[in-house]
Amino acid sequence: MVEESHHESRSVTVMSEATSLARVIVRQIIEAGITDAVLAPGSRNAPLSIAFYQAEQAGLINLHVKIDERGAAFFALGLTKTTGRPVPVICTSGTAVANFHPAVLEASHSNAPLLLLTADRPARLRRTGANQTTEQARIFGKAVRYFADVSGSAYPMELPFNSLQSGPVHLNIQFEEPLIGDSDTSWLDNLKVAAPQVFDRKSPGTFHIKSTRGLLVIGHDRAGLSQESVQKFASELGWPVIAEDPLSFESATAHASIFLTSTKIRSEVKPDTVVIIGRTTLSRSVNILIAEARKTVIIDPRMATVDQDRMGNQKFLALPQIQVPTADPDWVATWKKLGERASKVIAGLDTWSEETIARDFAAALPTGVSLFVASSRPIRDLEGFAHPRKGVQVFANRGLAGIDGNISTALGIAYAHKATIAILGDLSFLYDLTGLINKEAINCRFIVINNDGGGIFSTLPQRGSHGFETVFGTPHGLNPAEIAKAMGVSAQQISNLKELEAAVKAPVIGISVVVCDVPDRESNADNLKAIYDSLNSM
Repeated sequence: MVEESHHESRSVTVMSEATSLARVIVRQIIEAGITDAVLAPGSRNAPLSIAFYQAEQAGLINLHVKIDERGAAFFALGLTKTTGRPVPVICTSGTAVANFHPAVLEASHSNAPLLLLTADRPARLRRTGANQTTEQARIFGKAVRYFADVSGSAYPMELPFNSLQSGPVHLNIQFEEPLIGDSDTSWLDNLKVAAPQVFDRKSPGTFHIKSTRGLLVIGHDRAGLSQESVQKFASELGWPVIAEDPLSFESATAHASIFLTSTKIRSEVKPDTVVIIGRTTLSRSVNILIAEARKTVIIDPRMATVDQDRMGNQKFLALPQIQVPTADPDWVATWKKLGERASKVIAGLDTWSEETIARDFAAALPTGVSLFVASSRPIRDLEGFAHPRKGVQVFANRGLAGIDGNISTALGIAYAHKATIAILGDLSFLYDLTGLINKEAINCRFIVINNDGGGIFSTLPQRGSHGFETVFGTPHGLNPAEIAKAMGVSAQQISNLKELEAAVKAPVIGISVVVCDVPDRESNADNLKAIYDSLNSM
């Protein structure tokens, strides 16, 4: 705010401290090469809101405004996933800050560069009963790589920017009133925008092994490593590959998580050495096989931050150089044969089910589309029933694998892509409905698998327990398509594989929802067991 003090004939213009601080921070953000920011409106964050708006009007940054803080943070997370660049997300004080926490945890466990700018009242008002004032300092605990409780009229951003290289950063910014500044935009003049900084990494080391019966297991998020670099590593290694994301690795063994449910098959393909890239979070069958290996090698940058106690015979923070002998050809052929046998069984499935939806959905995805996969059953079904292919860029929230914020994350990803398809369960969809409130030009189609509740629980040991439907199944009795329409989103319901193929292949224009109403959860669990039994008898 501009204050004028009149003394005789002189007039002095004084810049408010809050406005000065906000402008200094925003200017540094732009000069660091950051291109997008996400804002949840509020009063205490007005200095930042106005500064970012002025920058957006000047064409210096893309400002995305979302009505709730949880959705805003997950949208920002989606942007970081697809661009690889830091994304600031801004909120007011009080409960607004707490609503960032789920996305912060996901960002922490996936090393995503989320820059949290939380507005606060001055420190002198804490513990005084002042309205909307709580202890925001260090509210995210160890989930952030750097924290600062900022006050004054300026703040240097070098340390926060450096820390963003390994995960989220939190700046809690104390704003003194007045919160509204002048309309002057000269503070945006003469900006020097730098290219994104690249930090030197330590030598990745060298991987020596004598084994010729090794196995490469690629976690769904690839430990944040690029698909291209992991593919190159896999090719050089020459071992059989299990990929939790089969749509990114054409050479992966088909349907491994399904045929490895057989104790007999696991005994036949017990590896001497397993190399794991990232985390294996989906299949018990794969994790059992890994546990039986004589030697385990882990490659994951997160071991420097959140996964420091992971167990392995060797650990690498980056993809190492490889010095290994040629793989045993009989070993490689056995894995290939098992994948082909499983493919024949799965190709023969012809009923409308969650398994055939996953199979046909993956096959129908147009080349070049980006895909977001929600946690719980959809991601497991794709791992097990999708045949490996190429031409699709795949994203998921596998840091902590929550079902919250999935719509918002998908839309953040979709913002940077020509066409995006997201596949979710009905509970994931209902959890983040406010994410559908969107005024931006985003092309994203949501495929919702509707089994009226928590379908994954019917496949877990909880099945059949007393009160199962009440505390696990949680049927909602709602129509997701009608809910989407009520929110102004185009929606349709489908009930067969032909309609599914048409919905997946149709051009993605704007935001739309396709609801797949599937048989009940118990029938699906029985169907899965029948498939496992069929493969076990091969």
